[in-house]
This record gives sequence, structure tokens and C-alpha cells, in this order.
Amino acid sequence: MKCLTLLRAALAAALLVTTPSLVLAQAKTVNFSILATESSTSLQSFWAPIIADMEKQTGYKIKPFYGSNYTALIEAMRFKQTDLGWFSNQSGLEAVRRSGGEVFVRTFDPSGRDGYRSLIIVPAKSTLTLDQVLKCDKSLNFGIGDAKSTSGTLAPMTYLFAPRGIKPTECFKTVRSANHQANLFAVARGVLDVATNNSTAVNLQKDRDPSVNDAIRIIWSSPPLPEDPIVWRKDLDPQVKARLRKFFESYGQGTGPEAARQRALLSKVSIGGFKPADNSHLLPVREMEATEIYLVAKDEGDAAKIAAAQKVLAGIQAERKALAGRTPK
Repeated sequence: MKCLTLLRAALAAALLVTTPSLVLAQAKTVNFSILATESSTSLQSFWAPIIADMEKQTGYKIKPFYGSNYTALIEAMRFKQTDLGWFSNQSGLEAVRRSGGEVFVRTFDPSGRDGYRSLIIVPAKSTLTLDQVLKCDKSLNFGIGDAKSTSGTLAPMTYLFAPRGIKPTECFKTVRSANHQANLFAVARGVLDVATNNSTAVNLQKDRDPSVNDAIRIIWSSPPLPEDPIVWRKDLDPQVKARLRKFFESYGQGTGPEAARQRALLSKVSIGGFKPADNSHLLPVREMEATEIYLVAKDEGDAAKIAAAQKVLAGIQAERKALAGRTPK
């Protein structure tokens, strides 16, 4: 009897040692922000089962944060209202610069393609050509993306407008900023004459409602853009980071019905899965940003600004070249 009593006491002591950490993991809340590519109602319905899986695998309570725009996501991380988030490349870059963020994984497309494209779309019934859009006669209503959107704003500015010295506010009758889904529907319904978008949003809508895509026509596409980063705060607890990394790097991977179920959930938000990454993932968008600044300075004819912009651009290009030299082929 005495031995049994001692055994029970030892077991109780062991539980006192191990239970607090387990309870902490179960009780801890991790705030996860999600970029606003469409209405928050749609995003909530598509992300809810993925978040439930994240909670089950990490042991944490995952609280989603759906920002109305990219700046809201950046500021939420800056003031530690969120711990990690799904960002576009440009907004992710701002989160790294201003919010103590750090890239740890990035997405890839459900088709397996690595990269997507910025688009310029018009109504299918419209006879507008790209040349007519670029005439800048202030007769067209134009839809642009969020100011921190890579494909909705930065890419068309870098590859299409800035090289021609075009400022959208001086080119079009009206300029309206909205997310990709809103701009897609506005063009399809003829509310906008022309708008920016991206191949991911267009393909996603094609799967949901082909009639919307039948109502638009693509008149321009950019060079390939890097996939979206997932960014966490650098000061997160290492244990939290480890659990989150394990979830993202394993989710939707492998074979079998469970992996297939996870991939099906991710495909509804046009994600095929996640790959390890770091801040070097943002080098292409840094180069795009620097290119736009250089082109604007060149258009203005300011020698000092041109020289400063060239120096920044050359530095980034050197970083990319060095990185390419270290990456195994």
C-alpha cells in the first residue's frame, strides 16, 4: 500500500511539471492576418477549416484578422496586434521594414506554377486596345489595386506606366482603388472601362463562376511575379515559431486522403502549399520598387534623384546576382 501511495505521489508530481506547458500551448492565442484579395465574408468561409487545422496541429488558438486593406495588416503587425500573416510581396516588404517582420515561408500555385502575373483587363464587349488605354485622353474610368498591392499597383506602374512617363491620376477620367475581386466584377459589369488584376484572381474566379471571366478580356500581362510570402514577427517565441513552421511546411504535403483534403482547402484560396523562404524572397519586389523610383526620377529629369535611384537599383541587382551565385542549380 505504501509503495502504491508513493507511486501515485510521483505521478502527480510529474503531472504538475508537464501540465503547465501543455495548458499554455492550448491556451495561447496566435493572431494570423489574411490579405484582403476579396470580401472578408468569402475569406472567412474559405479560411475557417484551414485555421481549424492550424489550431489542431499547433495546439494554439488561432485568431484570424481580416484587414480591409494591406496597410491595416502592416500596422496591425507593427503594433503587435498580429503575430504572423499572409501578405502580398510589396505589403510583406513593408511589414519587414516597418513592423519587425520576417519571411519564413511562401506560397506556390495549386497548378505547381511558380509565379503569377499582373494583368490589365477590360470588358469582353469593349473594343479597347492597350494603345487606346495608354493614349491618356482622360476618357476612361480606371480601377487600380491597393497602394501596397504588388500586382494591382507596383507591377503595372513598374512595367507599363512608369516607363512611358504615365501617372494614372493624370491619364484617366477617374481612378478607383479596390481589391482584385472588386475590380474584376466592376470590369465584368461595365462599371469600369479598364482595371488592374492578376492571373491568380482571374483563375480563381474562373473556377467559382466562369461567367464572370467570360465578361472580361486581358489586354496586358506582366513578367512573372514571385508568389506571396507568409511573414511572422521576428520577436515571436522560438517555440511558437517552430510549431508554426512545422504546420506550414507540412500542410497539404505528401499523399493520402488527409493531404488531399488539405490541398483541396488551400485551392479555394488559390494556394497549392508552402515552401521555406526568407527575406531574400523579397529581392525581386525591391528591384521593381527601385526601378519605378528610377524611372520616375528619369522622367522628372532630376539629376540628383536619378543618381540616387541608380545607386539603390544597382545595389539590389548586385544582391540578386550574389544570391543567384550561391543558390544550387
